[in-house]
Amino acid sequence: MKGAERDQDLLIYIQESMARIEKYTLGGRVSFLSEGIVQDAVLRRMETLADAASHLSDELKARHPGIPWRDIHGFRNVAAHGYTEINLQRVWETAEAHLPALKVIVDEEIGRGQS
Repeated sequence: MKGAERDQDLLIYIQESMARIEKYTLGGRVSFLSEGIVQDAVLRRMETLADAASHLSDELKARHPGIPWRDIHGFRNVAAHGYTEINLQRVWETAEAHLPALKVIVDEEIGRGQS
């Protein structure tokens, strides 16, 4: 699979993951912090989303230097290996504050690939 095709597949997965996270968190912060099943669902999606983002091409990442690509990959490592070190308040803040900016970029890149 060529780089551009691979990027599109990854972007679509990231887009779908963000849509699911939005759905899972409709109950808001209190619901997220009190419901283990919601936490598990959000954490899993954020982990795989971050992993997918880490496999995007360097060319695509270079077009968006404002996105903290390294931090995204770092989050994946913490989510996958941190177990007891996961701070749910920070996970919520990440979902609430940082995913919207990533969503804009992902939507833009998907549109770019389809033209």
